[in-house]
Amino acid sequence: MVEETLTENSEILEGPQAPRQSWFHERFGQFNQNRLAIVGLVIFLAFFITAVAGVVLTSGQDPVFNPALVRLQEKLLPPFSRPNLATLKAHEAPTLGIYLLGTDDLGRDVFARMLQGAWVSLTVGFVAVGIAVIVGIFLGGLAGYYGQGGVGYDQILGFFLLLSGTIFLILGWNKLGSGLFAVGIFIMILSYKARRAKQNRFMPGWLQKTAFSFDTLIMRLVDIMLCFPSFFLILTVVALLPASIYNIMIVIGLTSWMGTTRFVRAEFLSLREQDFVSAAKALGVGNFRIIFRHMMPNAIAPVLVSATIGIATAILTEAGLSFLGFGVPPPYATWGNILSDGKRFIFDAPWLTFIPGIAILIVVLCFNLFGEGLKDALNPKLRQE
Repeated sequence: MVEETLTENSEILEGPQAPRQSWFHERFGQFNQNRLAIVGLVIFLAFFITAVAGVVLTSGQDPVFNPALVRLQEKLLPPFSRPNLATLKAHEAPTLGIYLLGTDDLGRDVFARMLQGAWVSLTVGFVAVGIAVIVGIFLGGLAGYYGQGGVGYDQILGFFLLLSGTIFLILGWNKLGSGLFAVGIFIMILSYKARRAKQNRFMPGWLQKTAFSFDTLIMRLVDIMLCFPSFFLILTVVALLPASIYNIMIVIGLTSWMGTTRFVRAEFLSLREQDFVSAAKALGVGNFRIIFRHMMPNAIAPVLVSATIGIATAILTEAGLSFLGFGVPPPYATWGNILSDGKRFIFDAPWLTFIPGIAILIVVLCFNLFGEGLKDALNPKLRQE
């Protein structure tokens, strides 16, 4: 009896087993269970295809849909209106034969302007978040991995002299600026040699003492940035800079990296003490390879979630700036300036307000739903193993 039981158990153990799912299939299976996240992903893909089609169909010397074509005799027509061909030239007739989303106060086709605005909103969202993620990963990784390293008084003095020299050079005080800049470089070189040789007879000992750690420096910088209302800070900087779509992307990106920095720092502080990092250090693996080959792939999950939701925030910010007149300058059409132009005709032509407003609502909602689903799929505490 015992032998028969052992034989049956050995047959069960030796029998074919289901292959273990890959990491991607496990995460996709978890993500697929969230129906709202799937809806968000589908809407995002539709928005992406629309934006790419928009930049193709509204660009060039003779675009298929011309968002800048003015037809004053056809202004403020409601959606699905047919043009009066008797008053229009051949090239002024709408491509689809009707004004699918109506016209604005200058007779421009709102559908063509919405197509162009989709690409602008998508570009601003992705580029701004890309800048924020790069800055956040760099500063967060520096604070998490090298956080215990200290910044000495000599390094602070050297940086202050370099900064002062640069400012004086910009102001035109070339002699004073050049002198301060040269002294700053000299002090930074002495500081570097002192830390390599563990001593420096040319610099006082108290000047080589540690003032504060890298972690303290970076996290206090994050706290200072979080103290400022982000939108008003962006509004102030944009008002001082020339109107440009590139300035909008850079400013939004450089004022929204704080969350990513905190995520990466927290993950690095946890991963720094793990066995695989200690093993890599024992094998003599360099810090650069440890950070980007071993630690970064394990810390990237919260960054992806933050970036996904950050795209929605960047689109909203650009729309708000365009609504206030500080966004992307003409002739580019954005959903924000279409909304801004329509607020003067909210009772006579409400579609000029509702169409871009609803589009912004749907796109931002889809990014938020997709981000929440991605967070659930990538969070090991929420997975059912």
